[in-house]
Amino acid sequence: MARFRKKACVALFLFTLFIFGTMMGLRTLKPSDGFSDLPPGLELVPFVERRSVSDGTIARSQAGTIVQASGPGSSPTVYTDIHIFYYTWYGNPKLDGKFVHWDHEMVPHWDPKIAASYPKGRHNPLEDIGSSFYPELGTYSSRDPEVLEEHMKQLRTAALGNVSVSFTTRTLKKKTGEKAIVPESVTPGHQHPLKVAFHIQMYKGRNDHTVHDNIKYILDKYGSHGAFYRLKTSTGRVLPMFYIYDSYLTPPESWANLLTQSGSHTVRNTPYDGIFIALIVEERHKHDILSAGFDGMYTYFASNGFSFGSSHQNWKAIKMFCDTNNLMFIPSVGPGYIDTSIRPWNNHNTRNRVNGKYYETSLQAALTVRPEIVSITSFNEWHEGTQIEKAVPKKTLTRLYLDYLPHQSDLYLQLTRKWAEQFSKEKEQWLM
Repeated sequence: MARFRKKACVALFLFTLFIFGTMMGLRTLKPSDGFSDLPPGLELVPFVERRSVSDGTIARSQAGTIVQASGPGSSPTVYTDIHIFYYTWYGNPKLDGKFVHWDHEMVPHWDPKIAASYPKGRHNPLEDIGSSFYPELGTYSSRDPEVLEEHMKQLRTAALGNVSVSFTTRTLKKKTGEKAIVPESVTPGHQHPLKVAFHIQMYKGRNDHTVHDNIKYILDKYGSHGAFYRLKTSTGRVLPMFYIYDSYLTPPESWANLLTQSGSHTVRNTPYDGIFIALIVEERHKHDILSAGFDGMYTYFASNGFSFGSSHQNWKAIKMFCDTNNLMFIPSVGPGYIDTSIRPWNNHNTRNRVNGKYYETSLQAALTVRPEIVSITSFNEWHEGTQIEKAVPKKTLTRLYLDYLPHQSDLYLQLTRKWAEQFSKEKEQWLM
């Protein structure tokens, strides 16, 4: 009997030790493949359902926030210091005569030996689209006014007051047309509490001269529009903002012709001046961005660890460099990343959403460095699986799409609202 009691005590001790170890392991669990160690003291705040505000008070305007009355019948508060990248390149046969982008090609690997191991060709909508998720709105057209209206509703749900619309000359000329793309993206912004900035993409032949032309065109055509986004700088000037994607592909000395006071065709102190934000990918790019005359840098990619700029652990150092050199640092956060529907060989850069935890970790990492602005990649970049737009479960004969289950289709809109409000509260404390 004594031996039995001894064995029972040992078993109970081992079982207790196992439970304790399991609980401690769960407490310290971090999603793998893309989650770097966060700065000391950084704690992931769990998602809590937002309570509605029923009174009619108006909050204080602080550091770029659009303030709206929150009483009955009024528009909800939205925030212009969180920018979300928005893509207007989708088309379907009903409005565009053919599918555009939903039928995206599968991009081959640059190494022919590796490329030979993966599928080629294009996707074939409706059942097979160039995305690992399936949109609730289906294979929509960016020209559809009902789609745009629904997007505006989703943006309001997420408390987002600024969309950065993708802009390329190729999109304007060859896809669904300039008249459909840019003005209809801007016009709803005038009807809703929304501002529109521009994200100048890479296109064939892009350089400092063509970007100069793009800036002049955008400002001449939309600069006086009520929805056109402008930011008040530390010097008191109110200027438009432009994100320049893949800016590192143009030499800094060429950008300097456009962005420095002594440049050969400078925009500085002209009607076409602005706040120009470059993309930082490699560490060395921060020095190029400074010498080129840019006003700041953003990280874009939603795959933590993919590049120096997109790695959360580097944001503190980047922010310090920017503060020292009077530059703006705009970290880019995202809900996850998966582009294997169009780059089937790129599985190593996939970042699992972990039911929203990846997104919240990214947002917390961004707020930790106290940025003036945070950008989100993206509202609807379906090819790379970074969208926060509503998605639905879907299974076809050949595809099983990812979804947001066990949560509702608006999970990432609600998380965005929660963190937008948190960002606003923390900024008020930073500025006190």
